[in-house]
Amino acid sequence: MTELFNEWMPNVIAYLDKFSDSCAATVQMFLIAGAFTFVFGFLFGVILTTTRKDGIAPNKVLFTCVDIFTNIFRSIPFVILLIFLIPFTRTLVGTAVGVKGAIVPLVFGATPFYTRQIESALATVDEGKVEAARSMGSGTLGIIFRVYIKESVPEVIRATTITAISLIGLTTMAGAVGAGGIGSFAINYGQNLHHQDIVNVCEVLLLVCVSLIQIVGNTLAKETTNKALFTHKTK
Repeated sequence: MTELFNEWMPNVIAYLDKFSDSCAATVQMFLIAGAFTFVFGFLFGVILTTTRKDGIAPNKVLFTCVDIFTNIFRSIPFVILLIFLIPFTRTLVGTAVGVKGAIVPLVFGATPFYTRQIESALATVDEGKVEAARSMGSGTLGIIFRVYIKESVPEVIRATTITAISLIGLTTMAGAVGAGGIGSFAINYGQNLHHQDIVNVCEVLLLVCVSLIQIVGNTLAKETTNKALFTHKTK
């Protein structure tokens, strides 16, 4: 087996320590940035849904602020966003390079996308159920948790899956400008040194990661959809 690895990917074996560090950096960026993206994106998505003109808690000022923030940062290409946020990132975390310096632009890049995904997911909830909950005396928080979130679980899972896959792509792009990770390893040790086996391994690894995330997301969405349908039928 070792001989096979040495034959098919000799340069990966030669830089195995750096490859392992790059994988760890990518996982670290994905998990930390993903956690912040999930929290802020979900919060902003709920705000946009509930504070719109015909929402359950209309608030023109709050809606406009979140909407403008989302539109601005969603429209900026990520590579340009990385450069644009360098002063802010240095002020906030003390550096604009490495894993630590990549977290801030990753969050700013992924959160607007996830916000719109959550907004779309919550928009699938039947307004009749919202009105029914309101007529029964449910408050804003009650409607959010018992109606919007509960009824849109499959859609939220699909939105989260799409965003997670997109975030993996952003981490590799961040690596191209000094953030480290698999993207940086593929460019510095693969493309720049003309080691095609390194590029191939990085590509296959990313493909496997994306496929696994998609499979898990599809499975969870299917299970929650079937559960919701079963619950409605039994009622």
